[in-house]
Amino acid sequence: QHVRSIDEMTNISKANREKLAAEYAIGCKEPIDAQHSKDGTIKYLFPTDSGKFVETVYIPDEDRATLCVSSQVGCKMNCLFCQTGKQGFEGSLSATDILNQIYSLPERDKLTNIVFMGQGEPMDNLDNVLRTTEIMTADFGYGWSPKRITVSSVGVKGKLKRFLDESDCHVAISMHTPLHDQRKELMPAEKGMSIDGIIELLRNYDFSHQRRLSFEYIVFKDFNDSEEHAKAIVQLLKGLDCRMNLIRFHPIPNIPLKGVDDHKMEKFRNYLTQHGVFTTIRASRGQDIFAACGLLSTAKKIEEERGKGKKENGKEVRK
Repeated sequence: QHVRSIDEMTNISKANREKLAAEYAIGCKEPIDAQHSKDGTIKYLFPTDSGKFVETVYIPDEDRATLCVSSQVGCKMNCLFCQTGKQGFEGSLSATDILNQIYSLPERDKLTNIVFMGQGEPMDNLDNVLRTTEIMTADFGYGWSPKRITVSSVGVKGKLKRFLDESDCHVAISMHTPLHDQRKELMPAEKGMSIDGIIELLRNYDFSHQRRLSFEYIVFKDFNDSEEHAKAIVQLLKGLDCRMNLIRFHPIPNIPLKGVDDHKMEKFRNYLTQHGVFTTIRASRGQDIFAACGLLSTAKKIEEERGKGKKENGKEVRK
C-alpha cells in the first residue's frame, strides 16, 4: 500500500499501530533531489542511515523501466575510467539503504528490472546485496523473478563464487579488455582476480537457461578497440553462453582515455557477432545529468554536508 509510516497502516487497529511503532520503523527515506535528463532518465539522490548520500538512476524505455541502484557510497575498486572510484570509499550500504532506493522511488510501480550498476562494487558488500535480492525475490518480499535483477562485478575473489552459488540473479562482468596487463592498468582488481580466473570460474556454471551472463566493455580509442582485442575476446569466451555489451566512454576530468566514434563501435560489434559472440551496443542514457555509466558521484554533496556540520559547530570552514 506504499505506506511511509506505521501510522498510515489504517487497516489495523490504533492500539496495534502504537505497539508496532514502539518497536519498529518502516525506515524509508524520500529522495532529496531529482535531476531530469532530456531523454527521460531521472537521477535521484537518496540519504542513507549513516548520513551519507547515494545516487540512483531511473531509466524508462518503451516497454520497460530499469532502476540502476547503488550498493556502496563511493568504491574501493578505483577503476581508471569511473568517477565513483575517484570519490574514494565512504562505506557500504545496509540492505535497508539499498531497498530504500527501490521502495521510495516515485516510479516504483513502473519498474520491470533492477541492475546493481550504480555506485560501489556489489561483491564488496555481498551480505547486504544478497539480503536485498532475497527480499526482492521472496514471497514475503516483492516476489520478483531473479530474471529481473542483474548484479554487476569487476570480479572479486571468493565473493563472485559465493554470489554464483547463492543467487539465481543475472550476472554482468566488467571486462573492458581481455588482456591481463592492460586490464591491470584500467582496473586494479585484476591483480586480485584476473579476467582469465573469472572466465575459468564462470565455466563451472550453467547460463543456458534461466540465468544470463553478460560482459561489459567500454570501448576506448586506440586502447582496447583493435581487431586483436576482438580476436582475444572471441578466444577467451569460446564455448561460454554469454553476451557482450559495448558501452560508450563518458569522459571524466584528468583521464587520458577517449571514446570511439559510432563507426568504430559498430565495426567492433560486427566482428564479435560474426565470430560467435552475441554483442549489442548499449544506448547512453542520462549523460546530460551525469547519470550515464561511470559518472555517478556524491563526493560533492558529502563535502557540502560536512561543511555545514563544521559551520554548525562554530568552526571555520576552509576550502
